Amino acid sequence: MKTIFIGLLFALLWASASVATKFGILSAPPLILANVRFFLAGGVLLLYGYGFKKDKEYRMPNALEWRQLAIFGFLNTTVYLGLYVYAMKYTAAGIGSLATSTNPLFIVLLSSWLIGRRPAKAEIWSIIIGMTGIGIATFPLLKDSSTTLAGLSILILSMISVSFASVYYARVKWKLPNILINAWQVALGGLFLLPFTLAFGEFSSVVVDNRFIYSVLWLSLAVSVIGLICWFYLLKIDTVKASLWLFLCPLFGFFYAWWLMDEPITLYTVSGTLLVVFGLYLGQRKSLKA
Repeated sequence: MKTIFIGLLFALLWASASVATKFGILSAPPLILANVRFFLAGGVLLLYGYGFKKDKEYRMPNALEWRQLAIFGFLNTTVYLGLYVYAMKYTAAGIGSLATSTNPLFIVLLSSWLIGRRPAKAEIWSIIIGMTGIGIATFPLLKDSSTTLAGLSILILSMISVSFASVYYARVKWKLPNILINAWQVALGGLFLLPFTLAFGEFSSVVVDNRFIYSVLWLSLAVSVIGLICWFYLLKIDTVKASLWLFLCPLFGFFYAWWLMDEPITLYTVSGTLLVVFGLYLGQRKSLKA
């Protein structure tokens, strides 16, 4: 029962990121919103890890771990979330949530390339079906300009980056606690993004209103802190079963987009989402049976 509750909480929080981002960029440019989020989330996690945890494993990283954290943070935070937040300016919230759930499909492709693991036919079909589903769900939104091809392209690039990060994370033999790994990768990712934010961020257009504050707090504390703590907990119990909770993200994501942003749920939306969920299931079916 505890695992089910944490899994549902993860899916509910993770799916809300795209809607919260859409609200946030109404008050601040994407890069500025992202940097504030990263530094706040990283600061809270570092304070918790070093201020409240007294175990010996909660230590400062060594030279090798700094390099590993820097690579992971650059891929998982600077590139992935930086591009994702920027893509939300040109993409519907529901599509953003749907694209996030395709992460396991890209991991299959990247694993076969980086590790030399040949993908099974079912995994190849899962990728084809999943991407077809995104295309169907996106089609009517391209017509009314709520989603653009440029935004969709940036979104896909962000998914490729986080898939790289996931494969890299799996290959490293981490000795630091998950809390510190997440804390440092978010903080370092924000640090790497900062020069771009200072160079290209339109600070004059920032409006520090309630919408901005609530969006930043939700993205930082609810999504980046609580959501990722839930995710690491699920991964620790069972990696394959943890990925099943991603199936719920597009369902919750489209519900949030309809409820909070009045985005329409059409036959295209339902058909595309079902195809993505089926593609995810197809790609994970062999592991589940095992």
